[in-house]
This record gives sequence, C-alpha cells and structure tokens, in this order.
Amino acid sequence: MTSPGIAALAAPHKHELLLFYTLLQLTVIVLAGRIGGALARRYGQSAAVGEILIGILLGPSLFGWIAPQAFDLVFHSAPPEGLQILSGLGLVLLMFQIGMEFDFAHLTQSASRAAVLRVSLACLVLPFAGGFALAYFTTPGEAPPAARLNSALFVATAFCITAVPILGRIMIELNLARSRVGVIAIAAAALNDVVGWLLLALVTALTVSDFVPGRFALKVLLVLLFVVASIKVVRPILKRAVRRSNPRDGRMSANLLGGLLVVVFLGAMATAQIGIFSVFGGFMMGVILFDEPELVAAWRGRIGDFVTVFFLPIFFTYTGLRTSIGALDTRADWALCFAVVAVATVTKLGGAYWAARRSGFDHRESAMIGFMMNTRALMELIVINVGLDLGVISSKMFTMLVVMAIVSTVITTPALRRYQRRSASVPLAARAQ
Repeated sequence: MTSPGIAALAAPHKHELLLFYTLLQLTVIVLAGRIGGALARRYGQSAAVGEILIGILLGPSLFGWIAPQAFDLVFHSAPPEGLQILSGLGLVLLMFQIGMEFDFAHLTQSASRAAVLRVSLACLVLPFAGGFALAYFTTPGEAPPAARLNSALFVATAFCITAVPILGRIMIELNLARSRVGVIAIAAAALNDVVGWLLLALVTALTVSDFVPGRFALKVLLVLLFVVASIKVVRPILKRAVRRSNPRDGRMSANLLGGLLVVVFLGAMATAQIGIFSVFGGFMMGVILFDEPELVAAWRGRIGDFVTVFFLPIFFTYTGLRTSIGALDTRADWALCFAVVAVATVTKLGGAYWAARRSGFDHRESAMIGFMMNTRALMELIVINVGLDLGVISSKMFTMLVVMAIVSTVITTPALRRYQRRSASVPLAARAQ
C-alpha cells in the first residue's frame, strides 16, 4: 500500500519521493541487520541468527504491532515492488555464491562416503515423509485434493533442507570445520541440499503444471536439460574464461566480474522461464564453478560482503514483512505450530543421529551431527517464500515454518558448545567471544 500523497505528485517529485522512502527502508534494514548480527555474536550465536530475527521483528510481528504509524511510514510509503525486486536480485546473487561454496571434495573420501550418504539419506527421507504427512492431514478437508497435495509436497521439501551457509559459519566459529563430525555434517548437508533443490525444482514444476501429465513431464525434461547444459556446455566455457582471466589474491578483472553477472542473470532468467524460480538458475551457475577456489575467494572478497551486508538483510526483512506471529491467534494454530517444529526437529535431528550411530559415531558425536543437520535458517526461508509466492502454502503455515526455521537455527550453537565440552574427540572452539 503506497502513501496516497505520492500518487498525487507530479512525476519528477513523485520519483524523488519514492527514492526517498526506498532509501529510508534500506537505511533501516541495513542498520538493523548490523545491530542484530552484533547482538547475536555477543550472545554466542551466529550473526545470521541475529539478522534473521531482526528481519522478522521489523515486520508486523513486532514493529508493526508496537508502532503501527512508524511502520506504515517506513514500509508502506513506497510500493512494495522495489523491496521485492531487490530481495529477488539479492537471492539470485546469494544462491550463486552458495553454489560456489559447496565443497563436493568431501564426497570423494572413501572412509567417510558411506557415513555421508547414510546421514544425508536419513535427513531426506524421514523429514520428507513427516512433513508430507503433517501438512496433508492438517490441510482443511474442504481443500481440493490437488491443493492438499501441492501444499504437502512443499512442506515436505522444506523439512528436508539444511542451511549449508549458516552451518558453515557456525562450524568455523566453533572450530569444527576440519573435525571428523564437521566434515561428515557439511558434506551430508551439501548433498542434502543439492537433492533438496532438485526436489524443489520438481515440486514447483509439478505445482505449476496443475497435474497435467504432459505439461509436468515437459517441465521435468526442461529442468534436466538445463542441468545437463549447465554442466556440459556452460561449465567448460566458464572455466576457460576463468583460467584466461586468472583471478588471484582475492581479486578478479572487471571483465570477468561482468561476465559472471551476465551468466548468473541468464541462468536465473532461464529457470524463471522454465517455471522453477530464478534462484535455482543462480544456484546452478555457482555449483558448476565450485572447484575454482581462486574465483570463489575473489568473488567473496569483491562481491560477497556486499551481498551479505546489503542484500541478505533485505531478504530477511521481506520475509519478516510477510510473517505475522499475531496471526496465530488460536490454541489450534499454536498447537499446529508446535507440531511443525516438533516433527521437523525429530525427523531431521533424530534421523541424522540414528544414521551417525549406524556409521560408528558415539552418542555425543552423533548428537552434534544431528544438531548441525537440523540447522535450517536461510535455505528454509528461501523455500517457503517460493511456496508462498506460488500460493501453495497459507500465510499461517508460512509463519509456522518461519518459526521452525528460527528455532532449529537458534538451538544449534548452544547445543554444539555443550557437546564440545563433553567430547574428547571434538576440538573446543576458541573462546574469543
């Protein structure tokens, strides 16, 4: 909803005022993100946890509740499309960055491969089954069968996700990145999320095809063709361009940066046209460059901080603006929210624990792997925003899944610290905080 005074202004003044209010939004969002990140680190959490919580609090759940006039001034004085577009652009760049940082080298270690596959499989099958059953049988009975199925598939996919970027940051802060449990967890999470994103692509294709077999088969075929073309055609071309440009010491040429941005945008446009959302195209363009460490370092040094400092808080705030804790206003709503958190946690954490025990880890190590695999955060929020945009999950279910994503991430760091202190085989984190 835009301020009516803006529409009455002449075009030059209108554009200037729109810019003013957009800059006001961005000022509040970036400043709040920095404060949230600093507070989270101060209390032993990952900075991303604080950024997510601040983004939620800037929405109607807190800011809009305690100061509705100020909330309207900041977030309703300009059309919502600006924030939405910036959020989408930031997600495309962020997913490219996430794709590049997947370390598939862990999967080549024969000693750990069985454990990685076992943990990853358990963290896909059990959460998917639990999420599907919960969503399908709690969807109102009057909903058409297709709508119930679509909703259940999206919730099931959301339950499968592990937040690799946030998990990686937590592991580095706790000195777990090179420990055995850390290697198993991050490799399983990487494999988990690759399959999860493919699931998201297929579920989205199934949803937009309205269960017409021919249309659905075409969507699946186009997704597979996009993946194959990315690996067989785009990857060799990009790798030659990277070698020719020779990024090093955290720096890359302007031409290489421009070329990468064009490729990322083209990949995002391609998947948007296929009908599986642009973020998957950005992610895939990053995945095909995962084995270019100099390029990854150069991107992180030149663009990475801007993406995480500027674009990421915009996405968290955009999610917060769509989240209303106050909408859960009945005991039944909160009972279902508790069930969502409980089922998601038990199936993911419990599945990882069981698989780790089967792979020879002791109780404490298995529990640590379970808590790491249960971390959802950013990736979960991306998936459920897709579901809300498609209209296959309700605003109440969206809010419940946001709560689940926050809870699963907030409990990770304290739990890992607790088990680190009790396990002789896992290195203790440096106590810089």
